[in-house]
Amino acid sequence: MNTIVSILPQQTFVKAIGGDKVNVSLMVLPGNSPHTYEPKPSQMIDITKADLYFAIDVEFEQVWLPKFKDLNPNMQIIDLADNIAKIHMHEAGHDGHDHEGSDPHIWTAPANVKIIAKNIYAALVTKDPANTEYYKRNLEIFLASVDETDRQISHILSSLTDARRFMVFHPSWGYFAKAYNLEQIAVEMEGKEPKPKALIDLLKVAKKEKVKAIFTQPEFSDTVAKIIAKELQIPVVKVSPLAPNWSENLIKIANTIAGKH
Repeated sequence: MNTIVSILPQQTFVKAIGGDKVNVSLMVLPGNSPHTYEPKPSQMIDITKADLYFAIDVEFEQVWLPKFKDLNPNMQIIDLADNIAKIHMHEAGHDGHDHEGSDPHIWTAPANVKIIAKNIYAALVTKDPANTEYYKRNLEIFLASVDETDRQISHILSSLTDARRFMVFHPSWGYFAKAYNLEQIAVEMEGKEPKPKALIDLLKVAKKEKVKAIFTQPEFSDTVAKIIAKELQIPVVKVSPLAPNWSENLIKIANTIAGKH
């Protein structure tokens, strides 16, 4: 069965459940942004051969999914964000304005990954009922590994008494924060680097909250993050929500927030 996913974490999830019964092609190649991605001609050819497209509500899908559907009317589009409660993308606080709508990074919380996995399973079984048992076994193994990740993160963060806020350049970790009773402080506001006055305010907050690290993404410039890190004498940790190894990624973040880096 030929399937297509938008981003790397989805590829990890679909491979875990589909195993060797499923080919998984990736749209947003590493180093690119799902906000502005434009598919390459070779990827458009993949679309023509696909049975299923797993969407996850990232920005480029709004423009491209209708075009993909025109290209291959037989391809079924499955929205993996179904049944997941979205949260607001908060970049408010400094200037009172909210960043555009809901946060698309739903896969940064283990509970959401379990829903995504079940949505993948349902789609594969509907398309390929002959292999239901195979997919079911894979789903159970994967769900158990998600629970284990969740347990590890809870254990790592259990040592935190205060300092439950962490600093991020781009607010991509809202679902992770919500799942573990943490709060992300975003440096970037409405896609822009902060003005000097806002930066001073941020530094005050970070000092008061005993922030242990600042997280940046390889996809963004980290000049401002380095200034903040130097001022507070904390490390800059590069971590992308688009990394394929989502479990190690979340555990690394938890360790960093707990000061175990």
